[in-house]
Amino acid sequence: MSSLVRMWRTWRHGLKFAKKGKHCRFPHKYLEVDGHVELGKHCRFRNNVILRTHGEGRITFGDRSGCSYYCIIESTNLVQIGNYTGIAEFTVIRDTNHLVYGTKEHWRYTPQIAQPIIIGDSCLIGSRCYIMPGVTIGEGAVIHAGSIVTKDVGPYEIWAGSPARKVAHRTENVPPSKQKLFEELVERHGIQKDRYMDVSNSGSSKDSAPLP
Repeated sequence: MSSLVRMWRTWRHGLKFAKKGKHCRFPHKYLEVDGHVELGKHCRFRNNVILRTHGEGRITFGDRSGCSYYCIIESTNLVQIGNYTGIAEFTVIRDTNHLVYGTKEHWRYTPQIAQPIIIGDSCLIGSRCYIMPGVTIGEGAVIHAGSIVTKDVGPYEIWAGSPARKVAHRTENVPPSKQKLFEELVERHGIQKDRYMDVSNSGSSKDSAPLP
């Protein structure tokens, strides 16, 4: 794909957003944005992402966040995603669901439940996850691939399963074998610097963003 095509697609898709920060990139062919969606700076989306709101619903992304292929985010209330948060392919996030308890009526005719979904900074949402209405995911949390999240997730916790449950914490009670592996990898490779942060005293930054 030529750089000219990437630039043209980024410009065309950028017109679909209610608000968009600087240096966002949308280089792929298909990106559906329907309703009120706001982006911070340096956001990026892969191909076939759907961002859809209804009524007064809003979807907001912080700086340097984004979605991989075939993600769906839908809101009639609020879906708020923090800074530096990545959402992997085929994940679905919806803040609305049908009421199915306490009734025998067809689900299509029952009232809908709409509760905000809040996903904090620096979170990683794995592939094929489903985030249910009313869920808050704390800063730095990791959701394992294929999980269905029905409850709030604490900061830096690791959750997995269907329904998802806490399986570990990123820094507390880490097994010695994993701590040793981490230390060996850090010694060998170091902790990467953010190459997109300001690199001069003038405060200028590069025009590209990390992949979510």
